[in-house]
Amino acid sequence: MNSTARRRSYGVKGAPYDRPSSTLKRARSAPYVFLLPATILFALFFALPIGYALWLSLRKVKVSGLGLGSGARKEVWAGLENYTDALSDSELLHGALRVLGYGCIVVPVMLGLALLFALMLDSDKVRLAPFTRLAIFLPYAVPGVVAALLWGFLYLPDVSPFYFVLDRLGLPQPDLLDGGPLYLALSNIAVWGGTGFNMIVIYTSLQAIPVEVYEAAKLDGATPLQIALRIKIPMVAPSLVLTFFFSIIATLQVFSEPTTLKPLTNSVSTTWSPLMKVHRDAFGEGDIHGASAQAVIIAFATLLLSFGFLRAANRRQKQEAAR
Repeated sequence: MNSTARRRSYGVKGAPYDRPSSTLKRARSAPYVFLLPATILFALFFALPIGYALWLSLRKVKVSGLGLGSGARKEVWAGLENYTDALSDSELLHGALRVLGYGCIVVPVMLGLALLFALMLDSDKVRLAPFTRLAIFLPYAVPGVVAALLWGFLYLPDVSPFYFVLDRLGLPQPDLLDGGPLYLALSNIAVWGGTGFNMIVIYTSLQAIPVEVYEAAKLDGATPLQIALRIKIPMVAPSLVLTFFFSIIATLQVFSEPTTLKPLTNSVSTTWSPLMKVHRDAFGEGDIHGASAQAVIIAFATLLLSFGFLRAANRRQKQEAAR
């Protein structure tokens, strides 16, 4: 048999690598089979509740007479009435402004500390790095409600050890649960709990930078501060964008901290944040349709801000890559 015949024999039907069509079909459908459980869970616990909230937001309860007896209260189509009422609600607007002020404190401080800790842990001179990394990350493992409750008792003048020390030293004892200091008290809880997670994200990106980059910078005479400012921070910019994106979403959805501190002070109302107002209207006043419209508006605002920020970040990254 010549070489041409031998080469042709490999392509005949029944060769070892010639898979049947049924095997190819199973191989192509395998990814969809693995995605099926996640798709079902996403549809049941995410897409379906969103669709139901949208449906409720377009309806309202019509009361006939005194609202007594069967048929006196019935659900009717409302259109965009609930949305117009929500957008004209001053309490929802004031709650959004309070959250904006809260976010202006939380996001810069939390990300600044996370970046600082990540740079310090990535230094060659750091000692006990595993223990330090765990100690910074550990507050993130504490549930938000538990953390807010612990800090709330530390803020109370009657039970706080800090107020006892200040009293013994004859120093002023500020009320952190009243007025302007309340923003600092709530921000401290969020910063204490979220810095560790953001630090781990940034620190992981720093560990992925090749060592040769640092060695080349040291040969050029760069100091550790110059390496941090001109090499490390620019190279972990995608991680900073990611952590900033998550921080914005968490800030817009603040709920557990003010809700937990509410029984400890009169400065936190039931509508302090937009989500607290949604909770009060839905479960306190029974206006599930108006609360659904408010929830949809908050979700849309979160999506709009997140999409706008990511688009701006991607545009800037493309401009820097083009240079």
